[in-house]
Amino acid sequence: MPAGRPIASHAALALALSLGLGCGLASAQAQPFPNRPIRFIVPFPAGGVSDVAARVIGQKFTERWGQQVLVENRLGAGGTIGTALAAAARPDGYTLLMGSSTELALNPNLYAKLSYDTLRDFAPIALIGQAPLLAVVHPALPVKSLKDLQALARARPGELNFASTGNGSTLHVGAEMFLAAAGVTMTHVPQSSNAQLSVMTGQTQLMFSSLPGGIGFVRAGKLRALAVTGAQRFPTAPDIPTAIESGFPTVEVVIWVAAMAPAGTPGEIVDTLGEAVLSALRLPDVKKSFDNVGLELTPGDANHLGAYLKRELAKFGKVVKAAGIRLD
Repeated sequence: MPAGRPIASHAALALALSLGLGCGLASAQAQPFPNRPIRFIVPFPAGGVSDVAARVIGQKFTERWGQQVLVENRLGAGGTIGTALAAAARPDGYTLLMGSSTELALNPNLYAKLSYDTLRDFAPIALIGQAPLLAVVHPALPVKSLKDLQALARARPGELNFASTGNGSTLHVGAEMFLAAAGVTMTHVPQSSNAQLSVMTGQTQLMFSSLPGGIGFVRAGKLRALAVTGAQRFPTAPDIPTAIESGFPTVEVVIWVAAMAPAGTPGEIVDTLGEAVLSALRLPDVKKSFDNVGLELTPGDANHLGAYLKRELAKFGKVVKAAGIRLD
């Protein structure tokens, strides 16, 4: 029997270690979320609206929870590369997407095949904000409203051109939305850069610009603003009417930003993240940061964002199909 005692001792030790390890794992799993760094994937370059949103919200996460937030800019293919990476991430709340209308609502209607599905592969966290487009023309063009532009395009069929930052861009789709509503045609002249310059020099006559990208030229007298494409006038440009006010009720398109998590992320974690985002958006310094990049805060919880995504996908789909725009 003496020889058996060490075996019993070893067994007891193994059991104790096993119980200790199990308790340790249970304790680690019981730690409140988050207990380690969070990563925000941004599918566009640093300095853009999505990037600013990730950094501003990320800083508030750090102040709230004491955890580092890493912003990872993963560029390429109109935002699809970074978005697909976020969709495939482990659904534990530690890898998030700072998404926008481009990759979540427009791209699914432009590409026949995407490696992600907005509604299937993501869990909405919160809508953050939006910015309308700004319809601008060359100052010498004899129009002062969208109705004037409609009349001129009808009088000069095939003579007017419009610029955008590229085929299938939000700016392109915004212009196509107006042309369809107005019942007129113009020639699309995509520009990889300097789209506003092509209007200022008279190469093109019209552009639906991002509001931050065009308002400075309007105030300098180099472009004339006709309308913004939001549902209401924009707070920093209250003198510019909306397209809806101007007689085109279907011309409503905005660039928006929203926080998303991979599908399958536990509901309690999504709720924790959503509450943290919405709390941050109530802070004056956060509002100021977004004002600086021309984004109006339009907070919405997960349920609001989920319904909004469905409406935006359908709206962009209708315009893209009517205009025959494809990117593959």
